[in-house]
Amino acid sequence: MNTAEWAERALAEAAVGQEPLSREEQVLERIERARRRKPKVTEERVTMAHGAGGKASRTLIQAVFVDAFANPALQRLDDGATLDLGTGRLVFTTDAYVVSPLFFPGGDIGDLAVNGTVNDLAVCGARPMYLSAGFVLEEGFPVADLRRITASMAAAAERAGVRVVTGDTKVVQRGKADGCYVTTSGIGALERPVTLGESQVRPGDAVIVSGPVGEHGVTVMIARGELDIEADLTSDTAPVHEAVAALLDAVPVRMMRDATRGGVATILNEIAVGAGLAVTADERAIPVRPVVSGACELLGLDPLYVACEGRFVAVVDGDHAAAAVRALRRHPVSEGAAVVGTVEAGPPGMVLLKTASGGTRIVDLLVGDPLPRIC
Repeated sequence: MNTAEWAERALAEAAVGQEPLSREEQVLERIERARRRKPKVTEERVTMAHGAGGKASRTLIQAVFVDAFANPALQRLDDGATLDLGTGRLVFTTDAYVVSPLFFPGGDIGDLAVNGTVNDLAVCGARPMYLSAGFVLEEGFPVADLRRITASMAAAAERAGVRVVTGDTKVVQRGKADGCYVTTSGIGALERPVTLGESQVRPGDAVIVSGPVGEHGVTVMIARGELDIEADLTSDTAPVHEAVAALLDAVPVRMMRDATRGGVATILNEIAVGAGLAVTADERAIPVRPVVSGACELLGLDPLYVACEGRFVAVVDGDHAAAAVRALRRHPVSEGAAVVGTVEAGPPGMVLLKTASGGTRIVDLLVGDPLPRIC
């Protein structure tokens, strides 16, 4: 069913006997009904889209993993699980990294793994402390490359003030993997009396992005050498824990997410759906470097959906938006922070983008996988 047919069907399904709804209201109502349905995986086999961070990923997570492992800590679907041990609170998170190529301008799979896990802990409000590292290596993988990756991980861990304290290694036959995969888990301490999450978001809150978006995803795509594109661009992979700590100390923060797979667009949708509110973003306020926007235009991509690895989205009390941006801009990793939108009462669960041309469009979750294996 194409978009026009879908809209016409939405109009035809408008409730009889009620006040007539506008065309826009009827379409939005149909979207909301679709979102309320229980997630169901219709494919018989896993596809690349299931790993892209968009609609297919969310459906797979909810219909398979959350259904199998259902518990309160998991069902929040935060970047990490908050655990109350009685004597204190911890955040626990885990990640897997399959980026291709393993080495790219500005980083490699090693520092990407450390930074990604540190950032997941940080945006949950925790001070990152300890990591584990697991390696799946393909027979024939150069030991020199493995040393380079582990050295990069060690340097990233030192920069972030964490230690890799345990791990595991497996080797599979030649041709059964793609060189090297890395998994990391992390533990962080919740030292501030703060509760973060979509449930804390209120109308009037401000939405902030910590810096220019899309740099990591575009860098990795160009590094693959499959495209006849050259750009002076490096990945934004970096730990954000110090910027996050400064923000938490400066203003009332409602929630945070790091904008990895699915990009900023995915985070905005998570905010809107989780809070049952609307997010209105301004395209002109979203920081995107010209080289990224140019590359995205050539590739047919929207920078809002392109992954970052050193950026996060924060929702803060709207009255403190300016102070939040000032606090973030004092740190190199977030010196490009900007207010990009606001939280509004409705339409619930929707993300609306005010475009540079003066129009408004809906920003939905990512469909498909335009940038496979970027983290």
